[in-house]
Amino acid sequence: MGAASLSANAGSLISSTEYLDYQLPEKIQKICTERDNCPDIEVKYLKSNHSWIDNTVNARIDALVVNSKPSESGARVVKTPDDVKAALDEFVTSQFAEVPADSVFVYSLMVTPEYLGHVNDFELFEIHSYVFTGGAHGMPYSEYLIFDQQTKKPIQLADMLQPNKKSRFNALAYSAYKEWVKTVDEDVASYEKSWPFTLSDNVTLTDQGIDIRYQHYSIGPYAYGMPVLSVPYSQLQGVIKPQFLPARLSNK
Repeated sequence: MGAASLSANAGSLISSTEYLDYQLPEKIQKICTERDNCPDIEVKYLKSNHSWIDNTVNARIDALVVNSKPSESGARVVKTPDDVKAALDEFVTSQFAEVPADSVFVYSLMVTPEYLGHVNDFELFEIHSYVFTGGAHGMPYSEYLIFDQQTKKPIQLADMLQPNKKSRFNALAYSAYKEWVKTVDEDVASYEKSWPFTLSDNVTLTDQGIDIRYQHYSIGPYAYGMPVLSVPYSQLQGVIKPQFLPARLSNK
């Protein structure tokens, strides 16, 4: 992602992170200390001078924590802070129910927010998470969040698009996808049969345009990471609303 440009709000948001105060259950602490394979838990929350942003970002972090392991009953909803602690207790306890006693593997759960800066009146964040519960590799995850300083509301891709322009944006993203495929495979048509294009709504603004983030396995194998497709502002005039364009373009 290109460095975010600064608007008149530059410096108005001061952000840092703070660790969740979590201790392993006493029984688990005793077992894992004896085996020297304690689960690794690192959950950070956003702490800024904009509480309305903190509330949304940290609620999303809580949701990622409580859903760190798939459940047959579907996604869990966080109702109280105790739900987060209970989910973590369940997560760390599951290591000793699911992993052989002589295993050197430890379960890991890490979630942290990152402030990306701002473009125009929009504050930009990204939440990173990583879960490992055995197997060949862990599963990273990344999610963009955009906040409008004027309305004090989160912004989705649908909010950014002009009426009836989703198909046009989809076409631009598809073109970016084909350019990305050329960096990993010589035959775009053949690659697309195995990993077809889909439009992700996980987007953010940059100083150059809109970045579209994909998770592992969305449009490529795990080894290709979490691809980012970029659509420049020069292609987005008439597609996204003027307030999301740099001033040099929005006035044209």
